[in-house]
Amino acid sequence: MNDILRIGALISGSGTNLQAIIDACAERRIDGELAFVGSDNPNATGLARAAKAGIATFTVDYATIIKHYKTAPELVLLPEDFDLNAVLSKQTLFASNFSSIKTNLFFMSRAIAEAQLLQHMRPYEYDLLVLAGFMRTLTPYFLDQVNTDPDLPRAMNIHPALLPAFRGSDGYGDTYRYGCKLGGCTVHFVDYGEDSGPIIGQKAFPISSEDTLETIKKKGLKLEWELYPECIQLYAQDRLRIVEREQTLKNGKTAKRAVVQILRKT
Repeated sequence: MNDILRIGALISGSGTNLQAIIDACAERRIDGELAFVGSDNPNATGLARAAKAGIATFTVDYATIIKHYKTAPELVLLPEDFDLNAVLSKQTLFASNFSSIKTNLFFMSRAIAEAQLLQHMRPYEYDLLVLAGFMRTLTPYFLDQVNTDPDLPRAMNIHPALLPAFRGSDGYGDTYRYGCKLGGCTVHFVDYGEDSGPIIGQKAFPISSEDTLETIKKKGLKLEWELYPECIQLYAQDRLRIVEREQTLKNGKTAKRAVVQILRKT
């Protein structure tokens, strides 16, 4: 890995986590620099944060692409390297009994958008891709072209809940509605599932009876802005490894899962 970690980022909205990463790089809390910032939303205000910092930006309008594909799929060309059967064999987003028509439509429309993402990313050299509030699910078609080393993935995400609880887009809302006494955030590598990749780091905060959804979000965001740069710096220091954890259950079966091992600082 290079002395300076080259970071690519994808966002969908205001980019507060992006700003935390930009600031951490400027303050050398991350031994890295932003190579590009991309978005699925042309109106994402976080793009202005990137431009202000002199970072190259691009957009891929997912909403328009998906609309066009749903309206007239016969007029839209799929990427030449897209293999639907290969993607379906790897994905863990949808159950096997989910409508095959809807599942196929999802992965084919996303492949068109993801091919454009990859095309925009190709001119830039990057070591790590961070999802900083990117509100689109990435499919095996995309991830296989980013996570090329099984021992050290290159796609990282931050999630607003203490995984594996409350996967999905409303982590803080789920935390509040369930009456949890602890909330938090999680940074993890991105795999083929929904917020199911190996966990890199977590931070938690207490929740009192006086807390509201708004105060929970404020507490969580404050920790996100600390946790994400810390985890990116661990990657920059080459201190993260994927290892397999194996455990024999009471029924005699063996449970295996890939987990993140954090190496000691040398």
